[in-house]
Amino acid sequence: MTTPLLAYLHSPDRGVWMLGPLPIRGYAICIIAGIVVAVLWGEKRFVARGGEPGVVTDVAVFAVPFGLVGGRLYHVATDWRTYFGPGGNPVDALKIWHGGLGIWGAIALGAVGAWIGCRRRDVPLPFFADAVAPGIVTAQAIGRLGNWFNQELYGGPTTLPWGLEIYRRVDPATGITDPLGGIAIDHTPIAIVHPTFLYELLWNLLVAALVVWADQRFRLGHGRAFAVYVAGYTLGRFFIELMRTDPATRVFGDIRINVLVAGIVFAGAITYLVVVRCPREVPPFPPPTRRAAAPERPPAHAVEADDDAPDAPPAGSDEARHPAPAGAGEAAERVDRTP
Repeated sequence: MTTPLLAYLHSPDRGVWMLGPLPIRGYAICIIAGIVVAVLWGEKRFVARGGEPGVVTDVAVFAVPFGLVGGRLYHVATDWRTYFGPGGNPVDALKIWHGGLGIWGAIALGAVGAWIGCRRRDVPLPFFADAVAPGIVTAQAIGRLGNWFNQELYGGPTTLPWGLEIYRRVDPATGITDPLGGIAIDHTPIAIVHPTFLYELLWNLLVAALVVWADQRFRLGHGRAFAVYVAGYTLGRFFIELMRTDPATRVFGDIRINVLVAGIVFAGAITYLVVVRCPREVPPFPPPTRRAAAPERPPAHAVEADDDAPDAPPAGSDEARHPAPAGAGEAAERVDRTP
């Protein structure tokens, strides 16, 4: 009798653990862990590029909530029949812990939140995006582990040695099937499938490494490192999405909507990389131009000569032609040590 070099991958017997009355969900833990990694790594890269410490954390206060809302909105909008169709429950659209975050909506609305945070800290959004790009795609990789806990987002049947075993989860008290909150009492698999979430996890880690390498090799700036991330991610997502068998909105006949979106976004990212050819930004950045109120002119009788005021340099002198720059020597150029 021979033993295979690699047995099938096992799914967790449950995705929720109870801590008294408090449910601890594997999906939520993975999402939170991914956010923490993205912020910490983004902060390190931002400071190494010359930015001020604490900016990434401040911007994340806006970007993370916006991203979560955007991701959920995209999921619900593209899978609305599950919540608003026959047999659906609209309240379930609010239950984000059941899974269902669309990366396209998360990035789009998260970018709005990041723009608000960057405006408050006087930081160009492209500079911020380049710093956090590899952290974001790494966070996506960690978040994909949440799909493993939920037994979701897998492909068709397979006999490959890394196929994923899917178990029937039930409510122990009633025996009713409960894929998300139940427990797999019987570990006999009901299916062995392609772990497409694992394929995307590994691909995302490769994209993170690519962004770091390209950023160091070519000193990317003005959002080009972020564009490398977007192009790399969408390239892999296009093909991995074709392998998935979970229900999805289909357009133009039988095309999964995420396949179409991935193709369009990939083309946009490549176009950006080709068109934008700017050197990397160097902090500190000038604050955005703001319209200042015109000072009031003092009344004529209040204007008096000040004997102690320094005399203006004579017209035509070197001092008049070449005044000393304000704040000269006060700020030194920051050294770029981007990891």
